[in-house]
Amino acid sequence: MLDFSFSMQDLEYFLLILVRTTCFIFAAPFYNMTNAPRRVKISVGFFTSVLLYYVLTPAPALEYDSVLGYSMIIMKEAVTGILIGYAANICSSIIHLAGSIIDMEVGFSMVTLFDPATRESTSVSGNFYQYMIMLFLIVSGMYQYILKAFAEAYTLIPVNGAVLRSETLVASMIRFMGDSIIIGFRICLPVFAVMLLLNAVLGILAKVSPQLNMFAVGMQLKVLVGLSVMFFTVAMMPKASDFIFREMKQMIVTIVEGMM
Repeated sequence: MLDFSFSMQDLEYFLLILVRTTCFIFAAPFYNMTNAPRRVKISVGFFTSVLLYYVLTPAPALEYDSVLGYSMIIMKEAVTGILIGYAANICSSIIHLAGSIIDMEVGFSMVTLFDPATRESTSVSGNFYQYMIMLFLIVSGMYQYILKAFAEAYTLIPVNGAVLRSETLVASMIRFMGDSIIIGFRICLPVFAVMLLLNAVLGILAKVSPQLNMFAVGMQLKVLVGLSVMFFTVAMMPKASDFIFREMKQMIVTIVEGMM
């Protein structure tokens, strides 16, 4: 006969693991997609918490005096899970930055699409690159690395052991802002360079033959050339995804170090 008895201390410890895991699931990339049913997310968070509970047992003694003290521990675990998941999810903003620059150069800046994954309006190129990066994330097994990194974070940040170090977290965010601009510009650099040359050519033609309407001709040429460059540079997306995945790993490490 199976024995499912447990003490109140074990229940409190499991609930804290469940809070951190579910907050991570709802904040991490690939796991937080809004087109996935919430029941699936809750189920993934629950069964992941069960596995982590059996790995992390025996449960250490929790020090708190009242219900308010236990509530503060719950809030601390929720913030820890959200920060670890957000550290990886914030790297998706690099794709939107690159897509916005490309649409501005090509002429698609006034066109927006509704992204069902985030329920936000995104640019055409940003939506295209977003799904490409998500495809590489699944193919390369990066989603497994993110989950493994979250599980291994318990060895560095045990339950009720998170200490928010504002200086480290702010420094990591400042470093990320600089890296995001560099990586985003690398992704859109081929389109940006070709559009720069095309604008120079159109400017020369406008001076040579003023009777031609370069505004009407330039809009069509920009769309045609921009889409052609995007088509021929699709082979560069694996390298771009490597940059973004490397930034994800670095952000997770720095955020975890900022809470140790």
